[in-house]
Amino acid sequence: MTDLPDSGYSKSVLTFPQFDPVAFAIGPISIHWYGVMYIIAFAGAWGLASYRSKKIPDQWNAEQISDLVFYGALGAVLGGRIGSVFFYNFDRFLSDPIWLLRVWEGGMAFHGGLLGVLIAFYLYSKSIGKGFWETIDFIAPFVPFGLGAGRLGNFIGGELWGRPTEVAWGMVFPHVDNLARHPSQLYQVALEGVALFIIVWWFSSSPKPRMAVAGVFSLTYGCFRFFVEYFREPDSHLGFVALDWMTMGQLLCIPMIIAGLVLLYLAYSNGNKLAPG
Repeated sequence: MTDLPDSGYSKSVLTFPQFDPVAFAIGPISIHWYGVMYIIAFAGAWGLASYRSKKIPDQWNAEQISDLVFYGALGAVLGGRIGSVFFYNFDRFLSDPIWLLRVWEGGMAFHGGLLGVLIAFYLYSKSIGKGFWETIDFIAPFVPFGLGAGRLGNFIGGELWGRPTEVAWGMVFPHVDNLARHPSQLYQVALEGVALFIIVWWFSSSPKPRMAVAGVFSLTYGCFRFFVEYFREPDSHLGFVALDWMTMGQLLCIPMIIAGLVLLYLAYSNGNKLAPG
């Protein structure tokens, strides 16, 4: 707890624990927490996909699931990096194009990662003769687990902090300033990770028309992310990008919300056959 008499707050607030960015070291090799979160994310997705595949035998085998995780990881990392550069740091890219390749300097964007995953799964689905939406509907319920792990990594890394607040659970991030702020990373863990997982997993647990599961994921994530952006500090170099209140994250969520509604409309209006749950 920290008392902030000079910041306009008369009460004590929580203080962000300064985590060591290195989770553990093996000789000269240091394993960072953010890397650990990525491993947990993809391992969790693999485990959940393997479990769900046993409920729908003859649909996905073990080798295909391993390939799905590999393609998904590749698409998420490449797409996330490219999305971060082009959506949030394009000016820096123009002045230093090689920065795109310096991934060790950080910078990942969910919306870019999503596009990368969609492209990767399209190519993989085509290579094994499965429908694109069959693949997306199968994999969508496992994505929130990875999102939650990634947001927890953001919190441990002390990045993507929230806006100043007077709520009782406001947290000071000493490496930022001495203001109590929303721990918005934890809000995202709760919404984009836990709540989204419960909703999409439950919805997909019984047969649904093709594209319906993808539609629920897209719509729900878009709404959750749009909402939580009201508590997250806008990127300092971008600020509000529209209407004097909309952040880049909110702007990028609008197509997701629209796409989710369209997919659900198509799923339930075209007489699509029920897909295995």
